[in-house]
Amino acid sequence: MLNWHNGPTNSGDASLISPILSPVHTASRDDAVLHALVDFVTGEGLKPGDRLPTERLLAEHLRVSRTTVREALTRWQELGLVERRQGSGTYLKAAVTRNMLHMPLTLPSGNDFNSLMHTLEIRRGLEAEAAVLCAERATDADIALIEQKLIVMEEAFHARHGMSADEDWDFHLAVFRTSGNPLFEQIIAAMYEMFHRFWEHPLGVRDFGHASFPYHRTLFNAIAARDPIAARGEALKLIATVEDDLKRGAAYLKKQNKKSQA
Repeated sequence: MLNWHNGPTNSGDASLISPILSPVHTASRDDAVLHALVDFVTGEGLKPGDRLPTERLLAEHLRVSRTTVREALTRWQELGLVERRQGSGTYLKAAVTRNMLHMPLTLPSGNDFNSLMHTLEIRRGLEAEAAVLCAERATDADIALIEQKLIVMEEAFHARHGMSADEDWDFHLAVFRTSGNPLFEQIIAAMYEMFHRFWEHPLGVRDFGHASFPYHRTLFNAIAARDPIAARGEALKLIATVEDDLKRGAAYLKKQNKKSQA
């Protein structure tokens, strides 16, 4: 295996690319480029966090234009498979193989009430079922990790006098991962950006998330007790508080709009 991905980003030596990345000879260039990239990633054993070769080097070895490579990487970026960092390069965010079916989620980019509620309705089902599986499958080590994330979240809450998006996310992420089903994390992660923006600008709800705080502890207690029914119930209670906050935010905006039109 070559360690080119840990080296300098400005190298022009085409020999740095593994022979695994073969030239493309087909009419269906778009799919062929994607397949060639998948073969390269798997052949090189690249993992999330590793850097891909530059677009120029990829284009030279695939014998396609840089535009074609750029479009392929853009498709991967839209699917959440890679991340482009300005001045640094393109990095793998998720594992890829030819056997995987990648399905993008199209979500509204606004902070409007309806969009947030649509997302929350999906999240309600995912959170509840992930909690059930987590309670059924968690090992002692898993429970210890979830408790650690919970303690960090609780400390952040008391230190900042309110919920913090990052620590809250880390706690929920630990629950998703312990469920044993990677699809929970992938789907929820696609929704994360929308809710993160709401944390930053919560539609006038200054205490957004406060009401959900105690349910993180009760959710953990149910998981630690290996009680899937109780875990589902606590997860639903937690999401219900978020829904209440969204409705309060929508009511606040409606009131502000009436004032501005008066």
